[in-house]
Formats: sequence, structure tokens, C-alpha cells
Amino acid sequence: MSLVACNESLRPSSSPLILSLLARKIAACGLDGLRLSGFSPQIPGKIDVLIRPIREMDLESWRPLWNGYNAFYGRHGDKALSPDITQSTWRRFLDPTEPVFALVAECDGGLVGLTHYLFHRSTTKIECVCYLQDLFTDPAVRGQGIGRRLIESVYEQAKLAGAKRVYWQTQVTNDAGRALYDKVATHSGFIVYSHEEQ
Repeated sequence: MSLVACNESLRPSSSPLILSLLARKIAACGLDGLRLSGFSPQIPGKIDVLIRPIREMDLESWRPLWNGYNAFYGRHGDKALSPDITQSTWRRFLDPTEPVFALVAECDGGLVGLTHYLFHRSTTKIECVCYLQDLFTDPAVRGQGIGRRLIESVYEQAKLAGAKRVYWQTQVTNDAGRALYDKVATHSGFIVYSHEEQ
């Protein structure tokens, strides 16, 4: 899917959505760093965290967080994602033609959290919507507000891209995650069904 597909009625040179996506892809390639703190100021007594776009040099620091996220959802051991999926996912984050993005939480030079999100069309909105697909923080730093800051940073990026809706899903048994989600979003009551070809 090209960036133009999300807003084909506008030329790339004049589309705020396209320009915003491209600017963030440039940042993701390590040419810029952003402190995204507009929605969540530093909380007294909490650790100082920089939320920024992922960079190519982050691969080895990102991978343990990615593996932890996947393990949480049962994708480990003989059920682990194939290395091809991980490599393809990683390449998409750095590809300026892909509407898939990653933000990371950095503390003292190390990565302590991640979120991945993408933009897509909707049949109920003219503008694209934002799907927050993955969110994970290092268990050693949980309770410090990092998950909230990552979510709010996705909100900020969605707003910059002209998307008014951000949504995500989680397992009904994810009590810790849902305690946070209930504070920053509304549970709409939908049940998710899926089908995968074998």
C-alpha cells in the first residue's frame, strides 16, 4: 500500500498526511529525534523517558522488546514468529512508502518500550484511521507511565497525520493493560473475530 492510497485525492506534494508520514519516516531513519511530550509531561518521581521514532541502529535493542511482546501473546518457542516476519516488519518501519510506524521509549540510552501503529482507510470516515497494533514496556520499568506516554505519542502522531481515530485490541485477560486503556480510551464493546488460512 502506498502512502498515496491513504489520501489519493490529494497530491503528495500538498497533502498534510503524506508530508507528515514522510517527515516521520525521515525521523525514523535516524536523521532527527523528537521529544514527544505534548500529551504527557514528566511525572514527579517517575523516570525520564524520551519517546522517539525508531532508528535503523535500534534493531538489536528493539528485538528483545519485540520478543517480549510476542511471548506475552504466546508467540514463542515452536509458536514463535518466523525470522522472515520480524525482518519484514522491521524493514517496513524504515520504508518511507509504508504506512507502518514505530515509536520507542528510551531511558538512559537503552530502549524500555515500543509501540507500532499504522494508518488505513475506513468505510466510516473520510480520513484514514490509526491502528495501534503493538504496545510493550520492559517489565522492569512498568508502573512508571511509559505505556501511557507511548499511547499518547501515537495520539499525537495520528493527529498530525489528520487521523481522528486511534484504536487497538487486547486480550480480555490482559488486566494490567486494560487498567491503563480504560484511563486513556473507551472500550466500545466490540468482539474480535479472525480467520487465517492454514
